[in-house]
Amino acid sequence: MKDLENIPAVMEEIGQRAKAAAVVLATASPEAKTLALTSAAQAVWDNRADILEANAKDLAFGAEKGLSDAMMDRLMLDEARIGAICDGLRAVAAQQDPVGEVIEEWDRPNGLHIRRVRTPLGVIGVIYESRPNVTADAGALCLKSGNAVILRGGSESFHSSGALHRCLVEGLKEAKLPEDAIQLVPTRDRAAVQAMLTMTGTIDVIVPRGGKGLVGLVQREARVPVFAHLEGIVHIYIDKDADPEKALRVVMNAKTRRTGICGAAECLLVHEDAADTIGQGVIRALLEKGVEVRADPALQSVSGTVPADDTDWGFEFLAMVMAAKQVKDLSEAIEHIRKYGSQHTDCIITEDDAAAERFFAELDSAILMRNASTQFADGGEFGMGAEIGIATGKMHARGPVGATQLTSFKYLVEGDGVTRA
Repeated sequence: MKDLENIPAVMEEIGQRAKAAAVVLATASPEAKTLALTSAAQAVWDNRADILEANAKDLAFGAEKGLSDAMMDRLMLDEARIGAICDGLRAVAAQQDPVGEVIEEWDRPNGLHIRRVRTPLGVIGVIYESRPNVTADAGALCLKSGNAVILRGGSESFHSSGALHRCLVEGLKEAKLPEDAIQLVPTRDRAAVQAMLTMTGTIDVIVPRGGKGLVGLVQREARVPVFAHLEGIVHIYIDKDADPEKALRVVMNAKTRRTGICGAAECLLVHEDAADTIGQGVIRALLEKGVEVRADPALQSVSGTVPADDTDWGFEFLAMVMAAKQVKDLSEAIEHIRKYGSQHTDCIITEDDAAAERFFAELDSAILMRNASTQFADGGEFGMGAEIGIATGKMHARGPVGATQLTSFKYLVEGDGVTRA
């Protein structure tokens, strides 16, 4: 590795090494990739004391920087979360290998036999903030899909990410796969991010995972294609035909289980016919749990709410704060979500099938739910083992990005000496 003072040279070397590793990974056997991931999972568990020690350094750094409670929660590791990281690695390992999968196959009258098969993207750059578990998730998913990856974690998770990365490398060694298949940028210097955004010769796609500032920077300045993971301005709409018990259970979990994740609910919309019978009870329960509810005038009759202002609509709080608004019907709810949502995840609570079908048809969020907590907006919960992010764009990958979404495809065309007239 070159002198870390020369960031462009460092990143160029990392990129070239990743590109060479990607060539090997593209034809690596499913068995080798599985062994690398299961070995990495064991290494994470065996080294959990070292990982927690590294995480303590990061937490001290984050406290010194004045990180918010939500960011500190994202940063924090404990034995249970390390166990979940191990489970995620093993879950990805157990999945069917997507590389080489025949997506479609057909014969043509001209004598051609055509197959469309999955192929790796090549080299993926992942730029993320705070959450050290992304190191393991992104490394695992890229490896499973036959891609080399360059990881640039946040400055806050520098030590934790480094400790987890060493475990991933142990897995690669065990499986005799290139160690350069999973590389971690070895500096906090922001110049490394700028370099990654312009590495068109070695990086095939960039995945940003973090706040609006990070994603906006990447979208504005990247010359490499981007899978955007934008903020989660998540809405829950309580319809007039909602079941009160389901509404209470779902909203409370969606808001309070973990406030710092992108699937946490940020805005509650209540049909005017359900405001007195369901909405007020849900709002009281939120208040009792310690949530600050910023309500529109129609819902301010609930004691303890505070008046909402225009900036509360379309805002990702990532905290024990929630906006609440009464709407006259489903049409107004849909209109509000279209105006203020981020096309990440939105939910309807209703027993009316027609209302649910209309909600699903007329909104274009990456994830739409009915009678289910938005905290399920997660690749692991979708059966993907883990995710590299929730893509909110409309090109190539959308929603939870798992191993399959990190592949492209190519056409394999065979004939028997056929020629075109």
